[in-house]
Amino acid sequence: MYMKKFIKIKGARVNNLKNIDLEIPHDEFIVVTGLSGSGKSSLVFDLIYAESQRRYMESLSSYARQFVGLLDKPDVDLIEGLIPAISIDQRSASNNPRSTVGTITEVYDYLRLLFSRLGMAYCPHCGEKMKKEKSDKKNKKEINLVCSQCGFSRLEYKPIDFSFNSGQGACSSCGGLGIKMEIDNEAVLNFNLTISQGAIKPWMHYNFDNQQLLMSDMEKMFRRYNINYNKPLKEMSKKEINLILKGDNLFPGVIQGLKDKYQNTDSNYIRQKIGLYMKMVVCDACEGQRLKPESLAVKFQGLNIYEVSSKNIEELKNFFKKESNNFKLSSSQKLIFDPISKEILIRLDSVLKVGLPYLSIDRSATTLSGGESQRLRLAHQISSNLVGLLYVLDEPSIGLHPKDNENLIATLKNLNNKGNTVMVIEHDSNMMLSADYILDIGPLAGEHGGEVIFSGNLNQFKKNKNSLTAQYLFGNKKILTPSSYRKKSGKFLEIIGAEENNLKNIDVKIPLENFVVVSGVSGSGKSTLIIDILAKALNKKFYRSKEEPGKYKAILGDNYIDKIIDIDQSPIGRTPRSNPATYTGVFSDIREVFASLPEAKAKGFKSQHFSFNLKGGRCEKCQGDGMIKVEMQFLPDIYIKCDSCHGQRYIDEVLEIKYNNKNIFEILEMTIEDACLFFSDFKSIKNKLSILNSIGLGYVKLGQSATSLSGGESQRIKLAYELSRPSTGKTLYILDEPTTGLHFEDVKNLLKVLHGLVDKGNTVLVIEHNLDIIKSADWVIDLGPDGGDKGGKIIACGNPKDIVKFKKSYTGKYLKKVI
Repeated sequence: MYMKKFIKIKGARVNNLKNIDLEIPHDEFIVVTGLSGSGKSSLVFDLIYAESQRRYMESLSSYARQFVGLLDKPDVDLIEGLIPAISIDQRSASNNPRSTVGTITEVYDYLRLLFSRLGMAYCPHCGEKMKKEKSDKKNKKEINLVCSQCGFSRLEYKPIDFSFNSGQGACSSCGGLGIKMEIDNEAVLNFNLTISQGAIKPWMHYNFDNQQLLMSDMEKMFRRYNINYNKPLKEMSKKEINLILKGDNLFPGVIQGLKDKYQNTDSNYIRQKIGLYMKMVVCDACEGQRLKPESLAVKFQGLNIYEVSSKNIEELKNFFKKESNNFKLSSSQKLIFDPISKEILIRLDSVLKVGLPYLSIDRSATTLSGGESQRLRLAHQISSNLVGLLYVLDEPSIGLHPKDNENLIATLKNLNNKGNTVMVIEHDSNMMLSADYILDIGPLAGEHGGEVIFSGNLNQFKKNKNSLTAQYLFGNKKILTPSSYRKKSGKFLEIIGAEENNLKNIDVKIPLENFVVVSGVSGSGKSTLIIDILAKALNKKFYRSKEEPGKYKAILGDNYIDKIIDIDQSPIGRTPRSNPATYTGVFSDIREVFASLPEAKAKGFKSQHFSFNLKGGRCEKCQGDGMIKVEMQFLPDIYIKCDSCHGQRYIDEVLEIKYNNKNIFEILEMTIEDACLFFSDFKSIKNKLSILNSIGLGYVKLGQSATSLSGGESQRIKLAYELSRPSTGKTLYILDEPTTGLHFEDVKNLLKVLHGLVDKGNTVLVIEHNLDIIKSADWVIDLGPDGGDKGGKIIACGNPKDIVKFKKSYTGKYLKKVI
């Protein structure tokens, strides 16, 4: 008789887990849910996954095993029944600009093989078809390709010749990136000043060692051309400005001087500072195609490898499945084509199943959202056909429309049915209703969470009276649909002729002083319209942003707003030094409290001594990080506690100073909710922390590393910072999926905050798939009908009750179920 196996846990106390005991079945589709900060990630990632990885490392070489002892063993009495685990979380797929959708999925590897075996080579100089010739050197035949027209010749192509990550294939100008950093002429000059007053901004702000020489050479050039050195740049002619920027035979010019310094300096600091005056531009040599002319001159079915890679997943599947029936291939060529095509189609189907039909193969991995990165890695795992594994995923439904979510659920169930255990942290109701087994952690967040409220199947979950999640899931509690919607003010923000990416030259009217939601399936054009066009255009107007907006004809009605606040899900910082306390500015207030204490004054300590970013009070061994990175060569780097400060970031003298029995490190370890009470006598501190608490972040620690925060948490911290600033009543707030990582109850609280902003006369514009948010909006703009080339149109506009009447709207179809 088959005995069901379990992961058995006894006495788990990781983070906020309250000494829990648990048995989790193998070979099932398990959903772990609960309020934000209740302890879900602590259980799934910090305990189960971390211990699985630790034990795996123990089985490796002696080199790897020497570091196992440095890893913190999870605080648990017993954990057994573990199986090999793979984590597919929301971190970016890669920070490497050379990584693309094609390289991650391996589709590009097969395209390189295809072009090297079946590509038709043309001369990169004259365009003539090249012929094969065999040369006999010492009785060995290396096949050459020769152009009979101009005589150009080269060796036969290999897969590496089509790699933009190798010297053999990469464009020699941009090194295979397709883009280059160029000095931004406009950013370099301040036209209101003279040269001596600091008109050359980088020379004014940073002391470069060749600066004095360049200044002297410029003065000589001015004398040569009889130019008045002491007049402001705005009074100079275009020719004179051009001389300053580009120089002449004797003076290299400001642009070339900065370029030379950027390329030749060994100082990361100087490179970073010059980078502030640079912008990304498409490489003029390869026109963004990344490869050498010889590689781009090879064609398969009339297309070069870049043109094939530019197709989105759906188009590429059509190319290799339907269009391939018309390819003119010999029997020997077909023997090569069929197995390559088969492998490509397997990988494309996997990506389609996780709701990413709109991604192109050449899309840089750095431009993918956390949700897209996660689903792309999931697709790669599906095509690997591994079994007997534990897959742990963190909210894979993020960024998906309910329509796309159905396909994702089917994919996860399929992964489970192959013989794997799938454990998913989720708030999505459809994902929960599809689970074999539910784990509900709570009852609330932070110190008020960490308990197992429920574990079992859905039928048992329905009967549970203690679970807040169950009450929302089965309709006992709900976010109510508004009985009425705000009237239109008569003021509109209009985008005319939007046609970036897949947008079909659309005109969009956004009613101001309303709560507006932009909805539609994944890839329908929402982010292109709101982030790439509207936000970038307004940021350029109001704040002189260097980022160029997408293609549009005009934006009208921007005179009705005086400020734009674009709150995205990018990290609040790139290093562990950045945290909620530093980002919101509340840490400066807290440091002042400590600096004002008699004990601090007696030691001569000022506010800066309580900063872990400055010398004086911080531990210098770890430079205030509290952790030290250990490079693992072929394994991911690991971080261990600093043995000097024991992870407390500061020197002992600073840690001895306490306010209400807490030192500065202990303050950073406090949750926002606890800190709110602790600093109740300090109005400035309390106000900032209360806002963070009100939008569901009470469980987050003040000093929690920015790198450990999810995209949704980062976005809500930014929102809290903006809410703490005075409101003008004419502000446009733009949020991209603010419900990321939020439980039903947290969504309810977020809605109160957003409606509060609109009640003050502001406009809130949200990109969302969450039906509770959509049904609560005053106005909905629904894009579609599908993603990629099949999207980019306005399908419906109106209040939520109007949207359900549009038969072509997928949003309307699902919205009807909740209104």
